[in-house]
Amino acid sequence: MRSVAATRRLICSVALLSAVGWAHQAHAQFGVGSTWLRTDAEGKGMTMTAEACCNGGLRLVYQIPLAANQPAATMTVDSPMDGTEAPVLMGGKPSTETMAIRRVDDHHYSAVLRMGGKPFGTSNGTVSPDGKTMTVETVSQGGGKVVKTIETWVRK
Repeated sequence: MRSVAATRRLICSVALLSAVGWAHQAHAQFGVGSTWLRTDAEGKGMTMTAEACCNGGLRLVYQIPLAANQPAATMTVDSPMDGTEAPVLMGGKPSTETMAIRRVDDHHYSAVLRMGGKPFGTSNGTVSPDGKTMTVETVSQGGGKVVKTIETWVRK
């Protein structure tokens, strides 16, 4: 079973993935309707699917593997991708988390994550020029420590 800090880091990582969605012209490169698979050891098996929503934004749906014999958790965020805070739904229900995801340029994204209104992490992501891989650097606070996580995602 994952610790609260590990779960927060995982959610923080997911937030940046939310940042890979961008305005209309970039949806084709990202592949609206496509699925990304996280391949690094800490997040292995997590997936993220992007769907168009929010007048040019993205709905990001994450499937997060849990402990053995438990169904994956589903996390959803509808983001306009302009830095506006958007609520995070867990299992279709509101949580106290929000994500403020912003497209920096065609290949770079940033996100600020808040829990209960308090910032707990930031993520910065880079999508490869061919749109097939993504690297996300997340810095979060958990258990009194600052934790840096590097994620690797591949487009299915």
